[in-house]
Order: sequence, then C-alpha cells, then structure tokens
Amino acid sequence: MCVEKESNNKTNNEEKPIVLDISEIVDEGENLKTFFFDYELNATPGQFIMLWLPGVDLKPFSISYQTKEKFGVTVYAIGDFTKKLMDLKVGDKLGIQGPYGKGYTFDAENSALVGGGSGTASVMLLADKLSSNGKKVNLIVGARTKNLLLHPQGELKNRINTLFCTDDGSYGFKGFTTQALRELLQKEKIDMIYTCGPEIMMKKVMEISDEFNIPCEVSMERYMKCGFGVCGQCVVDNLGIRTCKDGPVITKEIIKQIPDFGKYKRASSGKKIFY
Repeated sequence: MCVEKESNNKTNNEEKPIVLDISEIVDEGENLKTFFFDYELNATPGQFIMLWLPGVDLKPFSISYQTKEKFGVTVYAIGDFTKKLMDLKVGDKLGIQGPYGKGYTFDAENSALVGGGSGTASVMLLADKLSSNGKKVNLIVGARTKNLLLHPQGELKNRINTLFCTDDGSYGFKGFTTQALRELLQKEKIDMIYTCGPEIMMKKVMEISDEFNIPCEVSMERYMKCGFGVCGQCVVDNLGIRTCKDGPVITKEIIKQIPDFGKYKRASSGKKIFY
C-alpha cells in the first residue's frame, strides 16, 4: 500500500512507502537522468532507497544528490524498469522507501573515490559530504564513452579534483579507472579509498589498495527485493550477510571473505550469473 506524502519525516518506515512528485529531471547524458524530489530524506552517503513505479516494479537506487530540502537519484537506462523511468515527466509520481543500509565512513583527510558507470552516483554524494567538511577529495569517474559519464555539478565541481576516464578515449584519460587510481597513489598520500561500480573494477581497486596499504570501502550491489533485511534475496554466499542491512558499503576485509565477489551474482531466481 502507498500513501501520499504527509510530512518531511527524517526516516521512512519500511511498511509505509511514500509517494512523491518528481520535482525536476536533469538529462545527464545518453540514457542517463537524475530525478529530484522535494523531500528531506536525511540519508547518509552510500545508503539507498527503494524506488517504486506503480504497476512495474520496486528497485534499489543510490542517492546521488541531497540537500536539506531535496534529494536526487541518478538512473542509467539499462533494463526494463529503468527504461520505463526514462519516460517519466516532472509532476509524475514515484513511491520511495528508505533510506536503507550502511553508508560510507567520513574520517578521511585525503581520499580517492572511484566510480564506474552507474556506481558513480553512490560516490557523488560522498564527494559532496567530504569536500563540504573541508576534506580533500579526488574523484575518479569512468565509463565506456563520454556520453555515459556522470559529471559533478555546481559547487561540488569546484571543490574536488575530478579525473575522467573513458575506455575509448572520447573524454579525459583513455583507459581504466584503476590505471588512474594507481597513478594518483604514486603522486599523493591518500588515506582512504572508496569505490562503487562493476565488481571486476572494484576487485582491482581492492588489490591496488592492498599494494599501497590503504583502507578501502566497497559498495556492493546484489539483487534486493525488500531493502530492509526480511526477504533474504541479497544474502551473499559463504558469510550469509545481507547486502541491504550489513551493506551495501562493506570494508575490503569482509569483502575478501565473500567467494562470489568479482565472479558471480545471483538473479531473482537464485541462478548464478557469472561476470
């Protein structure tokens, strides 16, 4: 059951989804949009919401932008659900639940944030949080090509050092985010690495963090059905931890104990999908 928004509560009870009007839509790139809502979400960077499109489905999305008065989620059109979101207009309604999950820590003085593809949305809010607290932030953003890159906007753009990487060299550094990360670590003393994106990329980021003896936090994606730890769909093999409750942000020490990381994930049917 969904109910209309009654007040700007700081947390949203998982049993009572809230229906909000889309207040703004920003075209960020090819099949890439940010949807804004006038609502005080009060989320921690790295947390997520469950976004409900009536008659279609309920899916998790990272919060990419947030102020006291509004928040935004950035969506890449990569499946049936997200492609339907691309057709929505300002004033259309979506249901939200959350925020849920464990977010990033914020004690780094000079950090490297590595975002790949849609994972960039997760670290974007973190970059805002750290830089607004006077911390030095190096944001490495990667995508296959220029039109798929998510760019920092406004004041955030002026507060951080952003390195863009594209596989085809159409914008910024031609190559992978992990190559840019290695070059950064050779030049600067970084005290924390945060990453979100394809697991193959994040696994390499972890290996590089080990090489340079730097702590690393990883935002891991798994199939989520409820978002708050009841259904068990996002449980990872071996450890049995729930990604929605014990994550999605997890330290590399715990990630190393997950044998499926970087190898496969499970579909809604339980079938293994190998990378």
